[in-house]
Amino acid sequence: MTATIIIGLLIPLLGTMLGSAFVLMMKNEMSARLQKTLLGFASGVMVAASVWSLLIPAMEMKAESGVWSVVPAAIGFLLGIGFLLLIDELTPHLHIGTDKPEGIKSHMSKTAMLALAVTIHNLPEGMAVGVVFAGAENGASHISLAGAISVSLGIAIQNIPEGAIISMPMRAAGNSRWKSFMLGSLSGVVEPIGAIAVLLLASLIMPALPYMLAFAAGAMFYVVVEELIPEASSGQHSNLSTIGFAIGFVLMMVLDVVMG
Repeated sequence: MTATIIIGLLIPLLGTMLGSAFVLMMKNEMSARLQKTLLGFASGVMVAASVWSLLIPAMEMKAESGVWSVVPAAIGFLLGIGFLLLIDELTPHLHIGTDKPEGIKSHMSKTAMLALAVTIHNLPEGMAVGVVFAGAENGASHISLAGAISVSLGIAIQNIPEGAIISMPMRAAGNSRWKSFMLGSLSGVVEPIGAIAVLLLASLIMPALPYMLAFAAGAMFYVVVEELIPEASSGQHSNLSTIGFAIGFVLMMVLDVVMG
């Protein structure tokens, strides 16, 4: 792997670490208004990245198939949804703002289950980064290195509020500031690991690249629809999450077009 690709794989993790560092600077718990805005922003970035950087290239790569070009994208998208649904059902985890664990029963601590919930969120993001860099490195049509970097930057930007949203509640749960920062940062480690795994398998997945692009999109959509939007829309100040969504979507769309 070239230095550019290695840096591209690490950028999302740096975003998570930067967001987690908020717990070292903020004295109080994150306000509901700010949390709603950040959740909406993260949702907008993920939806735009899924559409512009994953689903559309997946269909463009099969453009010669005519109306059938949508088939790999449709199949991959549904498989991505199903994969995250299965992980969500099997993994014991706890979402922010709730005290009721999901997944199989476990005696894990609240902190550990919060971290697992974030890991589930970060897995498809790491896959998305890995698959676009794999396509760019192997000369796939409609995927450039600049476009892959735009995906990495977009997810890193999305990871900044996500890191803060994770580390702040961990601090409120009784952990020290440094432990909250470390746990929030470690939740993002799965992204470069997942991306590297995809890159190492690049030679095997290239024939199925359109399916893999759509698979990552489906997994990211699952996180948005199942977790982020419900959390952003519940209770008061849901209009702030809508504004955040619009800003995040437009930012990622512009980033993809300009750099793609």
